[in-house]
Amino acid sequence: MVRGRGYLAFFVGICLTAWTCYFVMEEQQKLQVRASFQHDAEKVARDMQSRLQIYFDTLHAMRGLYAINDRIDREHFHRFVTELKIDRRYPGFQALQFVRVVPEGELPRFVAHVKSDTSVEPQGYPNFHVHPASVRPLHFIIEYTEPLKGNENAFGLDLSALPPHLKALELGRDSGEIVATERITLVQDVTGEPGFVARAPVYRNDAALETTAQRRESLVGFVAIVFRVNALMREVIDPALLEHLHIRIEDGGFQNGKAPAPEADTLLYDSDGRVESHQERAENVPGLKVDTVLPVGQRNWIIKFEGRSGSRYGRSQLPVVLIAIAGVVISGLIALLLVANRRESDARHGMEFSLKELERQKSNVEEARNDLARVVATLKQAQSNLQTSEKMASLGALVAGVAHELNTPIGNSLLTASALGDMVRDFDRRLKEDGGLKRSALESHLNDARKACDIMTNSLTRAADLITSFKQVAVDQASGQRRRFRLDEVLHDTLATYAAQLRRAGCTVTADVPADLVFDSYPGSLSQVLSNLIGNALLHGFDGRESGMLAISARREGNDVVVLQLKDNGIGMTDVVLHKIFDPFFTTKMGQGGSGLGMNIVYNIVTGVLKGTIRVESVPAEGTSVTLVLPLWLQEDVVVQAA
Repeated sequence: MVRGRGYLAFFVGICLTAWTCYFVMEEQQKLQVRASFQHDAEKVARDMQSRLQIYFDTLHAMRGLYAINDRIDREHFHRFVTELKIDRRYPGFQALQFVRVVPEGELPRFVAHVKSDTSVEPQGYPNFHVHPASVRPLHFIIEYTEPLKGNENAFGLDLSALPPHLKALELGRDSGEIVATERITLVQDVTGEPGFVARAPVYRNDAALETTAQRRESLVGFVAIVFRVNALMREVIDPALLEHLHIRIEDGGFQNGKAPAPEADTLLYDSDGRVESHQERAENVPGLKVDTVLPVGQRNWIIKFEGRSGSRYGRSQLPVVLIAIAGVVISGLIALLLVANRRESDARHGMEFSLKELERQKSNVEEARNDLARVVATLKQAQSNLQTSEKMASLGALVAGVAHELNTPIGNSLLTASALGDMVRDFDRRLKEDGGLKRSALESHLNDARKACDIMTNSLTRAADLITSFKQVAVDQASGQRRRFRLDEVLHDTLATYAAQLRRAGCTVTADVPADLVFDSYPGSLSQVLSNLIGNALLHGFDGRESGMLAISARREGNDVVVLQLKDNGIGMTDVVLHKIFDPFFTTKMGQGGSGLGMNIVYNIVTGVLKGTIRVESVPAEGTSVTLVLPLWLQEDVVVQAA
């Protein structure tokens, strides 16, 4: 009877220990493993978007060259592409091209002109021909391709005879924006690998472009960049990461059109294709799967990530082992205690033995308690690490946005300067050869030079403003120092760092903040709060919408309090979500970019650092309003950790 009770207590203790170990393993899966997987997936998506943006900025630069002179010949195109040196800096593309619009009646003269063009090759191109041969009102012919070696089959290709290319060309012509094709097989690629082409339309100088009809009438051609997707991905994705992460990219069709048919071949890239047949692939980890939509030239790429089992996404066994050992020890001690207590009443000498045994058991229980305390400390450290990762991810998005904003003005300035240099050399050559110039030629040259100078001045001024705003935000958030500042200036700097994200989301921001609201507080912490709230509106509030509106207003109440309100017209929240919004690790975007720490950090900063209050109101499908009540100056100094 006595031993039966001891066995029962030991069995119950083992069951509780097993349940605790399972619970800890599941929490590790949710917190540590998923956070690492989510970070890797977001990094690959950001790197891919940044690299594609660099190539698309090159297209903008090429179009800017034609904006100065829409009659760029083969020699100038060749020199311009050579000066870019993009093949050495970012070798993930196949070719840079210019596609000429040629009416049917001008086709013979066009072919003869290309054959006799000796500006780059002394012998010209006697074998040039338009292919495939067809009769149609307009032809879209690849006239320039750099480099020509390896891309000979594309030289003279008539894209109007190829439906996938023609559809993208017509959309780019009518919209005036960069347009990418669906998955295609490049004519110059004998391997049959997936590829795609991104093109930007070029129009006649000084032509009106407000309507679709005007853009069609003014079209000169397209500048294009050609990719093999596998070569592009080799430049973007770290090969070591692919041992732990399966990546698959599919074409989701045009953003304003229908999705591809189910039977269509939409696969652009599969990382498993790089693994040799004799290599064994690791199994996928259950639950580690996320899809991301990446906009590429008015199309949607669907990127699917799956985690593979291994050291990168494995579980730490130390907490589980410690809990198991402690559970077994405690269960055994309880069983022994029951047996010992039962026998104590049988004999006097049994009492003495039980007292000694009890002391030993107490010592073991204290040791087990210390082990459990260490396990709890480990879990708290994991929570702290996740909060740090959330803040670093926010900083990474901030830096990526500013870097993207700086790419275009600085790139435009560099390329305009190159074009201006070519214009000056051409002007000098004409002056020396002709011995003099007409007044009209001189005025045309001065007009083009003024345009180039205006472009460089405006671009560099824009870049300087962005750097100033980002510098102030970075200094405030890094130093965490208390100082006097104007609320409208902090808001302006924060919005400047989010300009790229707001523009991509189609979000319109209105700000009504008086210039006389001067705080004596912590600008870095306030900027962190504004950044998290704006980021939440973009990630959650405008999810599934093409546009949105964010209104920011502030007013003084009394002598020392300011009410700051951020209101959007997004999808809003239900009462259940609103009730849990400040809970740590609660998010409606689990596995889609949300960690559940953003609003928890906002609440801690507002109530702890800024000594204010926060209130959130929301109605489903009508929007969300966040109201902050903040003192203009703090009554006592507080210790601020770097946000």
